[in-house]
Amino acid sequence: MKQPFRFLIQVLTFLLVLVGFGVYDVTRNKALDRTAVRRYFLGNGILTWLLSPFNTLLDLMALPYVNKGVYQLADLPQSHQDEIQRLIHAAHKENLVARLEEQTKDKSRSMIFFKWYGANVDNSITIPAFHEDYRYIKTIGVSVFNKKQSTSKHFGPFRPTLRVLYNINDMDDDSAYIEVGDVKSYWRENKLFIFDDTLQHQSFNKSDKVRYCLFVDILRPAASTQPFALIVDVSRFFLKSVNHIFYKNWDVIKR
Repeated sequence: MKQPFRFLIQVLTFLLVLVGFGVYDVTRNKALDRTAVRRYFLGNGILTWLLSPFNTLLDLMALPYVNKGVYQLADLPQSHQDEIQRLIHAAHKENLVARLEEQTKDKSRSMIFFKWYGANVDNSITIPAFHEDYRYIKTIGVSVFNKKQSTSKHFGPFRPTLRVLYNINDMDDDSAYIEVGDVKSYWRENKLFIFDDTLQHQSFNKSDKVRYCLFVDILRPAASTQPFALIVDVSRFFLKSVNHIFYKNWDVIKR
């Protein structure tokens, strides 16, 4: 077999395997339609597709904890629950909403980080509890949606962690919510929402009130979380120079 032909066979085999992993990965999404499939393979989900073999491996590494997609707090180990509750308590104790109000009032969507992929981030607001050493929590931020603001539908890239969102302030009606597949969760009813962010999701604030939400990444439950922690640390090294790409539609508050 000539070398160019052998190379072509290898490339086609690789592409077929990658498509196979992508088909498996995208069909994990509930309420799947053609637009979502197109978005996954040709739109903002393409990085999720390229990482689908790696993400599938992470699902296997997490066993016996099956990826539920959308989680209740009680689905997580008690040690994970304790760290989340500790963080929520600190957000209220530090009067975080009032401290962010002046800096975010003129911005459509803003984000402030206190910890990113395991490393502390210095910014204009000091919250000592957010810089403590957590065993499972790796990213701590606050996303702020001004009135009548929403994201587009999108996929997170990879899943060594779960996304934990907690709406700090009280919302008055059902016009502020998040959608993940066929699940729609209203912040007025449920302040806490935990999910695998490699699933297609979209956040809405159609209300006349600013929405302040804790934005947290926590290691996935697993028999051993050490490999997942290592992956997060390595990811921080490679992503720190391109972090702005993921938040290009946000005003990131630094100083």
